Amino acid sequence: MKDLQEYYNMVEEIISSFGVDPAACRTQTTGQWDLRKGSAPVWIDVWKLQDQDYGYIQMLSPIMEVPVDNQHLFTKELLETNHNLYGVAFTIKEKWCYLKMIRELEGLDKSEALAMFNRIGNYADDFDDKLKARYGQGGGGRG
Repeated sequence: MKDLQEYYNMVEEIISSFGVDPAACRTQTTGQWDLRKGSAPVWIDVWKLQDQDYGYIQMLSPIMEVPVDNQHLFTKELLETNHNLYGVAFTIKEKWCYLKMIRELEGLDKSEALAMFNRIGNYADDFDDKLKARYGQGGGGRG
């Protein structure tokens, strides 16, 4: 596997290609960036497991809090929507709904990383508005 810094550089080159300063997107944790695609926050994480020679890239978008009312309809809609998505999936962790994709770093090239950015950003920007309109509002920040 390449050195993590090479993957960090790849992520920052892609962020720059969107006309955004990658330094402004870095979090306090090395290997994490926060940006937006339209109305949707998009979080990028690149990490290697300690004492291992492999790592991951994850892109995650907090869509909304899971609604208290109509939870069964909400989760059913997410599962049915997952069936039609390409390479991403809705997940629920604690009280939040996320759109998520993850893959191993090994073999990742810039064109695939860019496709990941575009896919998660476009889906998140589309579905956050639709789901919030149908089930209620909510905004997410990194915990």
